[in-house]
Amino acid sequence: MTDHDDRPSAQYLAPEYVIDEFAHHGIKRVEHTSIAQTLVLAMMGGGFVTMGALLSVLLSEQVQPQGLKYLMQGVGFSTGFFFVILSSSILFTEANVVLPSALVQQRQASLLGRTARVWALAWIGIIGAIAVGWLVAIAQVYPAEMHEGLAEFVTKKLYYSTVGTPAAWFQAMLSGVLANWLVGMAAFFATMGRTICGKYIPVLLAVTLFVAANFQHSPANMGYFALVMPGGTGPGWWTALAWNIIPVGIGNMIGGAFLVVLPFHFALRPELPDSTNARKA
Repeated sequence: MTDHDDRPSAQYLAPEYVIDEFAHHGIKRVEHTSIAQTLVLAMMGGGFVTMGALLSVLLSEQVQPQGLKYLMQGVGFSTGFFFVILSSSILFTEANVVLPSALVQQRQASLLGRTARVWALAWIGIIGAIAVGWLVAIAQVYPAEMHEGLAEFVTKKLYYSTVGTPAAWFQAMLSGVLANWLVGMAAFFATMGRTICGKYIPVLLAVTLFVAANFQHSPANMGYFALVMPGGTGPGWWTALAWNIIPVGIGNMIGGAFLVVLPFHFALRPELPDSTNARKA
């Protein structure tokens, strides 16, 4: 029988160590990143998301086969999310898996307030998406086909406001739960990867799935709204916030914590012999 020590080391981080890695990263965010640094990183994350939204519109412009169109949209938007991952910027929906991981590992009441601060700053930092949307509107002129494609995205995001019932608001929240399950798993799989390609491929798959399914993701939607609002054709920020960003953001928080962090923490992390050594392996 071959000795297990003779086998080559795995080219990825085993899944049972990912929540621990999330927690390590989250604690670093909470304890060693100032308010100003957190806000700057969150605004950078918001800006990257708007650029991903822009690329998703441009790549899918006038693409006829629906499946290929969804693929192009996924490729485009995954770019923005992947920039967030690689640059260590802060994105609200990514924080929804990193910060709960820190809480379930540390279980310290003192950590709760600082974690809430980072969460709030990550939400506020979405204004970076608005700023980049305005810069794009000032700097660039796109053909009518691009604006038609953008309008199609925004129309899908505004479905819940056209219904206008409490049930529709709840549907938006539930869609946000499913979206952050997938985005959380994108972050989960990216953490497993040990190469650029190894990180990007699962991000592309998870993002393409949530884009194709039209699950609601608050930073992504903010990116599309930020692109359409400067032209005066958007729904208005009150409608966007009340019927999409806020209910979807609540759902995103639930999805990251209850469909990613807690299940894997419960099912896998109790088996960890030594999380510190695991990160070094």
